Amino acid sequence: MSEEAKQGAETQGKAAPLPEIDFSFFILSLSSSAMMQMGIIPNPVTKTREKNLDLAKQTIDIIAMLEKKAQGNLSPEEAQFIESILYDLRMQYVEVIKGKK
Repeated sequence: MSEEAKQGAETQGKAAPLPEIDFSFFILSLSSSAMMQMGIIPNPVTKTREKNLDLAKQTIDIIAMLEKKAQGNLSPEEAQFIESILYDLRMQYVEVIKGKK
């Protein structure tokens, strides 16, 4: 058995703990997905840049829906964070549509 296979077998039962999920982490995860769908960042599995602009728009719309539904229930920092994320994603989406990215 190769050294890599041994290490893989040893760590298979010992998964690293996942980070705690909070609202900001969830929004950041959706943001990363939208950026991947726009081809801005590579797919971590295939290591290629793939564009699906319809799916990217839908993901951005989901974040906007969450912002609206959570209105009044977010801390000022969370509200600013989601507003900033949405602004950045929308600007990047426009650039991708125009062919600048």
